[in-house]
Amino acid sequence: MKPIEQLKQWLDESPNTVFLGGAGVSTASGIPDFRSAHGLYMEKKQGISYEEMLSHEYLTHHSDQFYDFLRNVMLYPDAKPNAAHYALAKLEEAGKLQAVITQNIDGLHQMAGSKNVIELHGNENRYYCLSCGKQYDMSVVTGCTGTPRCTCGGVIRPDVVLYGEMLNHRDLLRAVRYAEECALMIVAGTSLVVYPVAGLVNELSPSARLVILNRDPTPYDARADLIFRDDLTEVLQAIT
Repeated sequence: MKPIEQLKQWLDESPNTVFLGGAGVSTASGIPDFRSAHGLYMEKKQGISYEEMLSHEYLTHHSDQFYDFLRNVMLYPDAKPNAAHYALAKLEEAGKLQAVITQNIDGLHQMAGSKNVIELHGNENRYYCLSCGKQYDMSVVTGCTGTPRCTCGGVIRPDVVLYGEMLNHRDLLRAVRYAEECALMIVAGTSLVVYPVAGLVNELSPSARLVILNRDPTPYDARADLIFRDDLTEVLQAIT
């Protein structure tokens, strides 16, 4: 049986399927990935790594530079969902997919129609004041220069998990529960090297099937029941 036909059969048989996705899911929407050979984290700006610029410490001590980096490199306000996002929304609508767990912060899964989305790293479209908690959208950043400030005068920050910060505990527990209970996990567009997200694979039951769609090898390939090196968008479209 061809791998794609095998995956379709497993999907039809599975009573509980979960999708775990990373930056590779959104590259077809014009958003670059991070950890591939040509990813964003391979770049540096004025001798500082992009990873360092996305840290809690950098936001705290160099807020103007942090927001300049955010505007010029990390935000894609015009990005639209691609065929992979729409395929996942279609699978959920058909009752074949119970949850999307994503490391991405672009909100494209929801824009495509997915309902049950766990955003482990937050969402770049949400911002809030550190002083009063007032909420804002991305326009508060794109519509100004330097550090955006609330009407109360407080500093506004993105509702995303920066390096040096913990994941939202409730979201992580939800993701762990879905991983523990699923019969099939489809992992796509992620190198599976960032923890604790990568550790969700370890929460699978011994009987659960693992399918990995990723261009490059991952540390969990030996655990996988199927591996696709093909374009993940094409694979996801083929199983809807």
